Amino acid sequence: MDGWFKRTFGTENHKRLLHLFLQELLPERHIVNLKLENTEHVNPIPGKKDIRVDVECYDEDGTRFVVEMQVADQEHFYERAVFNSSFAILQQKKKGELDYDFPTVYVVGLMNFSRHPDGQVDFRYMLRENNTGEPMTDRLQYILLELPNSVLRAQSPEATVLDKFCFALYQMDKFTERPAEFKEEIFNLLFDYTDFANFTPEEKLQYELDMTTEADRINQLKYAEKKGREEKAREMARAFLKLGVPAETVAQGTGLSLEEVLQLVESE
Repeated sequence: MDGWFKRTFGTENHKRLLHLFLQELLPERHIVNLKLENTEHVNPIPGKKDIRVDVECYDEDGTRFVVEMQVADQEHFYERAVFNSSFAILQQKKKGELDYDFPTVYVVGLMNFSRHPDGQVDFRYMLRENNTGEPMTDRLQYILLELPNSVLRAQSPEATVLDKFCFALYQMDKFTERPAEFKEEIFNLLFDYTDFANFTPEEKLQYELDMTTEADRINQLKYAEKKGREEKAREMARAFLKLGVPAETVAQGTGLSLEEVLQLVESE
């Protein structure tokens, strides 16, 4: 959930974990002196959508990192990432500046779902020419990590610290203890910051309340999905009945009980 993701990665006391994660993600960069940024951005155009991101920070040289956790897939997930990145670019330029040079913006998405079921975890995008692949600019980059795909990767001999870290995030609610092979500092911090025993009394109470709310939300979604499937089955049954298909056959084909199909006959 957003609040607990921010607590783990986006607070001043936990900034070291964020630093180590970004350094594993971008080993070619020397990340120094991360500073957390305000995560709420007001659209300068009146009446247009504002945004709030999970975690945003910038490096000593001005490089910006927007880090977000996405629990469930959505239709325009990629477009949402592009929209959010525009704010990280706009806020870098001051009035009166004549050039358009700005530090690189990285948008990092931790995805609790998979869009590419081929085992790859790390997907990186930037603006390129279609035919040659030549970069138009390297100042805007997207790094999307599909956490479910880390399950196989983390168990392979070629597994990197980043692979294992993604696996730890994806399986965090299933661990009863820390795996012995997770020895690096990044895991020391991750398991320390997410250990319920280390929460303050206020955080423990809030966590219990949030988990109750989350359970209610999940149950509501499951119920809505079930009702949707049942309604679709009834629509199919009505169509078959209008075509003269016997009620017994309709029941077998739609999964409805014979009693439910006969009730549909009577209601027509």
